[in-house]
Amino acid sequence: MARGSFSLVLSGDIPKRLRKLTTPAYMKMLEHNWSKWHVFWAEENVVANNRHPDSLYRQANEAFISKVPVLPEHVVRVLQGTPGEEAANRYEFSIRQQVRNRTVAASPSNDCPRFDLIILTPESAGHLNHPMLEEEESSSQWVAYVKSPNERVVLTIPVINSAANVVIVADYSSLQAMRGRNPPAQMVKPKDGKLVWFVDKGVDSL
Repeated sequence: MARGSFSLVLSGDIPKRLRKLTTPAYMKMLEHNWSKWHVFWAEENVVANNRHPDSLYRQANEAFISKVPVLPEHVVRVLQGTPGEEAANRYEFSIRQQVRNRTVAASPSNDCPRFDLIILTPESAGHLNHPMLEEEESSSQWVAYVKSPNERVVLTIPVINSAANVVIVADYSSLQAMRGRNPPAQMVKPKDGKLVWFVDKGVDSL
């Protein structure tokens, strides 16, 4: 938090795995730092509104955000109830504003934001598995709208790979489903940062 802020990027069911941070011990330990947290999304479903059950913001809010003292204005979410292309453009504009005011650092090697921590699952990494998101030579597009397998607004691969830290959280069932295939997570290779996998005990048998 050298800049006085910490940028966290969530995806999929990751917020449910952060419930431990809502316990009294962690709340007390982080009491002086919550105001520095800024929350973003690596992916979001395009739905009618934030109350829709498929809204990843809604799921994150119910499982984590509403239970911790993160400032509401520090939660940068995808606008719902608008066409996917427009939602992607507005979300990218919001991120660019955060980089301009130095809430989010800029990458030392390209034009992308350098988020402090991006947390993915193999499934959420799979949602980034789209040809238009893989162009490592171009960092001009930070956010994209994709229609398959369902409508989503997602961060592009160059943005993911510009993060200071990327964590992929995998359980036995998700890795078993990928067995014998090229995992989409193989595209996640931070250039100037660190990649860490957290896996459960059952993975040893794969």
